[in-house]
Amino acid sequence: MAHAKNHDYHILPPSIWPFLGALGGFVMLFGAVLWMKSITPFIFLIGVALVLYVMYGWWSDVVREGNTGDHTPVVRIGLRYGFILFIMSEVMFFSAWFWTFFKHALYPMGPESPIVDGVWPPAGIETFDPWHLPLINTLILLCSGAAATWAHHAIAHENNRKDMINGLALAVFLGVCFTILQAYEYSHAAFGFAGNIYGASFFMATGFHGAHVIIGTIFLLVCMIRAIKGDFTPEQHVGFEAAAWYWHFVDVVWLFLFASIYIWGSA
Repeated sequence: MAHAKNHDYHILPPSIWPFLGALGGFVMLFGAVLWMKSITPFIFLIGVALVLYVMYGWWSDVVREGNTGDHTPVVRIGLRYGFILFIMSEVMFFSAWFWTFFKHALYPMGPESPIVDGVWPPAGIETFDPWHLPLINTLILLCSGAAATWAHHAIAHENNRKDMINGLALAVFLGVCFTILQAYEYSHAAFGFAGNIYGASFFMATGFHGAHVIIGTIFLLVCMIRAIKGDFTPEQHVGFEAAAWYWHFVDVVWLFLFASIYIWGSA
């Protein structure tokens, strides 16, 4: 009885995952430098594989802890706070890409003077028509967010696992559709990543958003698989809450991208 748990906190045992995660991140960064120096891409890919392995193993442990009763109400509050801080860091990450786009749009660099001679978009750049494929992708992503909200309402307020699974399946399907259409749009771009600041800003901002869409789609897919296996209850569904918050964040970022880069930036 001397070691009986008499508190609501979860004391974690020693874990190898933080060390492996740091090692994988270092190898990935070091490999990226080698790749950019045209030496070899394989070190970078090894680092990516190690990071993905850590993600799978670490989050599997978190899921197991949640299913065995370690995620008490106090622990769930901590998990929510932690994920909110993560979303805040993502907001700052995307703010950097919006900053560089607006900076070069408002003060485009010309051959003589950054204000007098500069034009935006740069001469020779044929931008996308925002009211064709970008608008379709916007509607797809918004519908996917609505499907995720339907799934969350089904489990949190109605304890309806069937509707939760259906909502998640629809959200995942629409997320895949968005990624396919984004890749199709990239393949028909009239400008490249290198050689001009417009292309670099466009592909970095929309490309990182596309990566977040892929990650969020996997996030929702894992939640759907867990729901099919019987996970999540109206009281305990922090993992799905995090996925839904992440997906809505991706939606909001896309709305800003659509309004600023596609509409305002091509005017």
